[in-house]
Amino acid sequence: MPRLFLSHGASGSAAGLAPQVAGLQRRGGEATAVQLPKGRAERAMPVYLAAAPPSAGTAIGGHSFGGRVASLIAAEHEYGALVLLSYPLHPPGGYDRWDERTKHWPRITCPVLLLSGDRDPFARVALLRDAARRLPAAELIIYPGVGHGIGPVFEEALDAVAAFLKSALA
Repeated sequence: MPRLFLSHGASGSAAGLAPQVAGLQRRGGEATAVQLPKGRAERAMPVYLAAAPPSAGTAIGGHSFGGRVASLIAAEHEYGALVLLSYPLHPPGGYDRWDERTKHWPRITCPVLLLSGDRDPFARVALLRDAARRLPAAELIIYPGVGHGIGPVFEEALDAVAAFLKSALA
C-alpha cells in the first residue's frame, strides 16, 4: 500500500491520529500524521506541503479540517490519492456554504475517497452526494447513524481506506 499522510481536525492534533496510523500500518500501509497549525486552511497548506511533498505515489488526506486542507492542496498539486474523513462541507446549519467549500474540487485529478456519517452536522448527505459529483474520480461511503468522525465504524472505515489506497495507487 502507498504512503498516506493524514492530518487532524481543527480541535485535534497529529498525536490524536495515532490509532488511525497504527490501524493502517496493521493493514500493511505506511501512514504518517501531520501536525497542522490552527486557523484558516490556507494558512495550514504550506505546513502540510512541507510534510507531504507532491508525488503520484503519495496519498494525502485528513479528518474534517485536515481533509479540507488536503483537498485544497490536491487541487493545486499532483498526488496519487485523497482520503477525506468527515469532510466539513458546511458549518452546522450553514448549508449554503457547501458550494464555496467545494469550488476547488473539479481541479482534483486523483481518485478521492470520502467517508462520512449520515448524522454529521458538518455534511448533509444530499449535499455531499451533489458535491462528490464535482470530483472526477470519487468514491463516497456513508455510515448510517454516525456523526462527525469515524470512531463508531473505526475498523470498517480503515478497511475501506486501505482497500482504496491499494486500488488507487496500485
